[in-house]
Amino acid sequence: MTDTLYRLAATIDARKGADPDQSWTAKLLAKGPEKAAEKFGEEAIEAIIEAVKGDKSGLISEAADALYHLLVMLSACDVTLEQVMAELDRREGVSGIEEKASRS
Repeated sequence: MTDTLYRLAATIDARKGADPDQSWTAKLLAKGPEKAAEKFGEEAIEAIIEAVKGDKSGLISEAADALYHLLVMLSACDVTLEQVMAELDRREGVSGIEEKASRS
C-alpha cells in the first residue's frame, strides 16, 4: 500500500486557500460542503454505472474520481482522512453485522 491517499488529502487541504480560478480543488472547496457532496455523489454514481456495465477500466477511472471527490468533501466538512482511517481501524476485526447492530 502506498501513501497516495494521504498525499492527495494533504494536497487538497493545501488548496483550501488557493485561487479558485487556478485550481479545480480550490473552486470546489470555495463552493462549500454542499457542492463537494454533490460532486462526490455524481462520481459515485458514475462508478456504479461502470461496475454494472462490467467496464473494468471505466470503473478504475471513476473510482479514482470518486476517491478524489470523497477527499474533497471530507476536507470541505473539516473531516480528515486520519479520522476516517481511525474509524476503519476501530471496526477492524468486527463483523459488519455486529458493527451495524452496535449503532442502534
